[in-house]
Amino acid sequence: MNIPHASAIAVLGAGSWGTTFAKVAADAGASRGTDVRVWARRADAAEEINTTHRNTRYLGDIALPANLRASDDAAVVLAGAQLVVLAVPAQTLRAQLREFKHLVPKDAVILSLMKGLEVGTDARMSQVIAEELDWPQERIAVLSGPNLAMEIAREEPTASVVACSDLATAGWIASACTAPYFRPYTNTDVTGTEIGGIVKNVIALAVGICEGKQMGDNTKASVMTRGLAETTRLAVALGGKTETLFGLSGMGDLIATCSSSLSRNHTAGRLLAQGLSLDEVTEAMQQTAEGIKSAQAVLDRAQQLGVYMPITENVVAVLQGTISVDELGPRLLARELKAEGVHAP
Repeated sequence: MNIPHASAIAVLGAGSWGTTFAKVAADAGASRGTDVRVWARRADAAEEINTTHRNTRYLGDIALPANLRASDDAAVVLAGAQLVVLAVPAQTLRAQLREFKHLVPKDAVILSLMKGLEVGTDARMSQVIAEELDWPQERIAVLSGPNLAMEIAREEPTASVVACSDLATAGWIASACTAPYFRPYTNTDVTGTEIGGIVKNVIALAVGICEGKQMGDNTKASVMTRGLAETTRLAVALGGKTETLFGLSGMGDLIATCSSSLSRNHTAGRLLAQGLSLDEVTEAMQQTAEGIKSAQAVLDRAQQLGVYMPITENVVAVLQGTISVDELGPRLLARELKAEGVHAP
């Protein structure tokens, strides 16, 4: 990159992760005078961020930096931005990009924080960005890893991965979001990095259901381990690298998402286990659990490629009402005996 540092960063999405990442970027760039602007769908959310330096709906009483501002006007947020960060719900991305395409600066780098597959097309978010914006791959990146927003907002030390086909671009982005409590690593495996972040949400639903049904740590550890194996099979089939899935954006993200009560997908699984319907889960959480939206798309992609994903298959069956949550646990490991291994069919 020929830009010494990102002096203007736009974040589209003022939910928990979008606001938290904006805080990270603002903290990282405070000494360089970086201007971080957040687009909020609701005018009252933008006003709260600007007047009280809080986003209480998602981050409670956590203070936001002075060099972080918000607006419900996307044109104001995107004007002159060198780095455009996308943190909207995955299933709304295509429509949002069509709405804002004419506002995105032509030389900007695009960074996706989203962890989902598009329902209907089975496209990864980086693919949707490339299609809708007609953007070059070397200026599209993704960030993934153990990204529980509240912990990062509380400045608890966290590492993540920025992936881009151009390693120099990934490094430039990493330098723009390296804060004392946030350490980004880089790689060029966009596919593997995205798939790790996508499928772990589905596995977290399964682990959440197991926990909601009072199953023990042995069960949860078994599901997580086999879940990583099936995630890796899908990533490799799509052209990703095995080693990516054993790093922060694979194993690291899986452990955090499957283990923490702060995880939306883990929480959604527990609520399903308690007998709530999908609509009731959504209403209770007031946030998007991407695993619920993406599970079918993940299974569709796996079946197209002939990839064996039994945990995902059974989670989809629960979501569709084909099997009950009581039936899920026994089904998760009830497969024919075989040798252990990531690439075992």
